Amino acid sequence: MSRRIVLLVTSPRMPAGLLTAAAWDLVRAHPVLAGAESETTHALRTSGAAVTVVPEPNAALLLDAAQPVAVWLAGPGGDEFLARELGLRLAREPGLAELELMYGSWDPPGARLLDAVAVTERLQARDPWRAEQTHRTLAKYLLEEAYEAYDAIVAGDHAALRDEMGDVLLQVLFHAQLAQELPEGAAWNVDDVAGDFVAKMIRRNPHVFAGTPVEDVDEIIANWERIKAEEKGHAGTPGDAALDGLTWSLPALTLAAKILTRIRRHDLPLPEPSDTLGGHLLALVAAAGPDTDAEAALREELRRYAATLADRA
Repeated sequence: MSRRIVLLVTSPRMPAGLLTAAAWDLVRAHPVLAGAESETTHALRTSGAAVTVVPEPNAALLLDAAQPVAVWLAGPGGDEFLARELGLRLAREPGLAELELMYGSWDPPGARLLDAVAVTERLQARDPWRAEQTHRTLAKYLLEEAYEAYDAIVAGDHAALRDEMGDVLLQVLFHAQLAQELPEGAAWNVDDVAGDFVAKMIRRNPHVFAGTPVEDVDEIIANWERIKAEEKGHAGTPGDAALDGLTWSLPALTLAAKILTRIRRHDLPLPEPSDTLGGHLLALVAAAGPDTDAEAALREELRRYAATLADRA
């Protein structure tokens, strides 16, 4: 019977005992070797598997253990060197054994976010610059990273957008880390942020999570605004409802477009602009219509102008 060496790969982001049925059948039937003690080796032993820790494994050792099958429990790094050594040995002597790769568990979607949290925690503990930061000192970076992501979107640069999204995520994680240091009763963490997000999405999208019938996108938006107002305990005039929750620190053209969109949604009269520069700008945004992004249009015009200056130089 041909000898067989199975490299069993598991996700370090999943509970140690959460393996496929095929993986459990394998480890219970054959000797398991690992490079170090871990939660996974403990879980396997507890379930009756025979596990031996080999601090300095090599191809010869695994081949000797394969009588006729040996299982190597791959570590977090994937044990690329050992797999390469085995592969080269078996390529030279193909009759020695068969090499097989088996996945005992996989990362679920979003699992790498756990790594992101761990990295942020390490920065929190060991980076002197990070130790000096506050919500206020980091605020400018949150805006900068958001604008850089916006630029990548406008440029249609998907690779750059991926990179910028990581920078935005870093800011979210930094602020969540800082918030854990707030006084008792006021502190919160990244799990609180995620939990609040999930609860909000479920509440504000009853057409998805509660089977509420809707006719079109306009009704979806109307439901969102109504539920949002109820959450905030809003009571007042239609004008109050239209302007409730606005972010006044938005760029002025973006803010003007958002206010005009809300005014139209609440069937309120459009503003009568004053005879000032601000009034003329507001009139231009209103005249552009609800589907025009005045902020993006002005940015694009500025880019064109910058390009003409570069051509002249």
